[in-house]
Amino acid sequence: MRGHHLAVYNFGLHVDAYESPRVEGFRLREAPNFEAAARAEGFVGRSGYDGEPGPESWGEKVYPRFLQGSGFTDAPSSLSLWTGLEALMAFTYNGVHADALKHARNWNQRQAWPALVLWWVKEGARPVWADGTERLEHLHDHGPTPRGFTFKVAYCPDGNPVTLDRDGVKAMAGRNANRQEDLLAVVKALKP
Repeated sequence: MRGHHLAVYNFGLHVDAYESPRVEGFRLREAPNFEAAARAEGFVGRSGYDGEPGPESWGEKVYPRFLQGSGFTDAPSSLSLWTGLEALMAFTYNGVHADALKHARNWNQRQAWPALVLWWVKEGARPVWADGTERLEHLHDHGPTPRGFTFKVAYCPDGNPVTLDRDGVKAMAGRNANRQEDLLAVVKALKP
């Protein structure tokens, strides 16, 4: 949406430690997924993780309350900015990322909270990790609102409901496929 970017935060829990063989399929797909996002139409940027190579972290990494009692001190999560709903949906449900979603049940626990939360920020603003965790908890507790929503129930920056342009999503997904063909070949050859 003009003058705004779409922020997305996702959070889950693995079935075992990040370094374990049970989570290897996730680890092997992580770098190709980040590269596919960087090549995707409408990608603005993503937060990195403190102490790891890559982009700088957008603030101190914090987790939603759903981590408590899990036995983990870290969990898979990401924070990124996109030009709009259609761009994010075209990336999320197609290509390299769709391959990861197809196999996610092998690495991730079934969760009782939303997998992701979306919200709008002014163009040029950058959310921090705490924004994502607070909004994910709000979405879980109150359902979709302009403060935090999903693809299924989405809002414009002005707070009004919006319907996704499905034809626009398909067109972007097609263009993205050309940009990540080499990455998709790599992940298709990986074990689930």
